Amino acid sequence: MTLAITRTTAPKPIPQDVSGTFGAYFTDHMFLMDYDEERGWHDRRIVPFGPISIHPCCSAIQYGQSIFDGHKAYRCEDGVIRLFRPHAHLERINKSTARLCMPAVDPQDVLEAMVALVGLDRDWVPQRPGQALYIRETMIGTEGFMAVRPAKQYTFMIFLSPVGAYYAEGADPVKILVSDTYVRAARGGIGAAKAAANYGASLLASEEAKAQGHTQVLWLDSTHRRFIEEVGTMNVMLRIGDEIVTPPLSDSILPGVTRFTALDLLRHWGERVSERDIAIDELIAGIEDGSVSEMWGIGTAAVVSPIGALTYRGKTVTVADGKTGPTTAKLYREITTLHTQAGRDHHGWRIDVP
Repeated sequence: MTLAITRTTAPKPIPQDVSGTFGAYFTDHMFLMDYDEERGWHDRRIVPFGPISIHPCCSAIQYGQSIFDGHKAYRCEDGVIRLFRPHAHLERINKSTARLCMPAVDPQDVLEAMVALVGLDRDWVPQRPGQALYIRETMIGTEGFMAVRPAKQYTFMIFLSPVGAYYAEGADPVKILVSDTYVRAARGGIGAAKAAANYGASLLASEEAKAQGHTQVLWLDSTHRRFIEEVGTMNVMLRIGDEIVTPPLSDSILPGVTRFTALDLLRHWGERVSERDIAIDELIAGIEDGSVSEMWGIGTAAVVSPIGALTYRGKTVTVADGKTGPTTAKLYREITTLHTQAGRDHHGWRIDVP
């Protein structure tokens, strides 16, 4: 892959502590490449971070042809910077592009560009525990036209942001509002793609939940408003008795890479794990009778977020004693250890940045 690199002539001050922030800072450089039907992907380049120019009638603005993905780079105990599970995220990017009628990217080309970009801005990778360098990949339709059809031109970009905890509560339990009014995504729609439109659709419910003192929303299915699907921008898991349960993937649930990581670990530990539908009535009853002893959200940004209470139709129930449960704590500890540990990677999940 030919990769042109233009270094910034005006480097920015690097924040020494990004605790309490998520996406407030951006590093000095970004990666861009362009696509058109005749040439395919071309003009791969790393340039100083900054605005890009797009047509006012491009398909990203007018028809929602915009997808993204994100994962993190960590400064490990041995000083080496490593990416965590980039291959899985690149695979998901191409599933998102297929659903939005956008061109696939070459995973190896993008990985090489990603490693080069993180290497160039390596001083921005935080050194404090619990902090990381967030890697955001984005693709937008850039052709200017009015007809409703897939664009013939696109831009793909990668930019970087040093981040702390996603939620203000950090790893402490959060309070969640169950929404039976709004849905995150409909069956048959684009919920399994990491499309910008899904996040725009979630904003009103999230803002209303926050106004009522909740951290996020527990989404129910679009057909029956009965079965739980996701929590906020994360997948959701719970312990019912001696079983770990998570909703099965569908075209309205995002296939989270951290979800796959957690399922692999739980099964390796000998836990009984089920991917099945969970009705909200079953969940509330289980919390009330104590059979649901833990519940947590799981995703790249927050990693593992324990859920301490749910409010459903005006009634609030506390999960166990409202504290972080042992399985939740173990998962958080194990995954964050995998992010930053030195030595051999038994799972083959990490990529070193030279």
